[in-house]
Amino acid sequence: MADLVKNRKAKFDFEWLDTLEAGIVLSGHEVKAIRAGKAKLESAYVTITHGEAWLLGASVSPFQPANTPSSYNPEQARKLLLSKKQLARLETEIKSSRLTIVPISWYDSKGKIKLKIALARGKKKADKRESIKQRDVKRDIDRTLKDQ
Repeated sequence: MADLVKNRKAKFDFEWLDTLEAGIVLSGHEVKAIRAGKAKLESAYVTITHGEAWLLGASVSPFQPANTPSSYNPEQARKLLLSKKQLARLETEIKSSRLTIVPISWYDSKGKIKLKIALARGKKKADKRESIKQRDVKRDIDRTLKDQ
């Protein structure tokens, strides 16, 4: 289960409350592009409309631009495959607690591309500063332990 593409800003900008694995509807050339690392999740988010989950804002660059269909849109909405129970739970959490669903990473699981998503709450500026402080302290501790 190696991560193919990661959303590096997700951990910094959001506090993860719960993580889920979702399947995703992709075409063949999109799968090849994701496996080659030609995708971005930085500004992506998940929305639930009419009982279906959609990934918006994710960009999948063409694997081979010459062989990609001319009508291909790299930032098109992509449908996520979740059970009805998961969708209902996510929808109630979003509406009642003012949470959001953030994509964390694309990874390969038994030959299938999966999307790891998190139910998350946005961090405030002070929380982000605290994260930076903790990261710096951890880095300093690791350096001192490495030198000894």
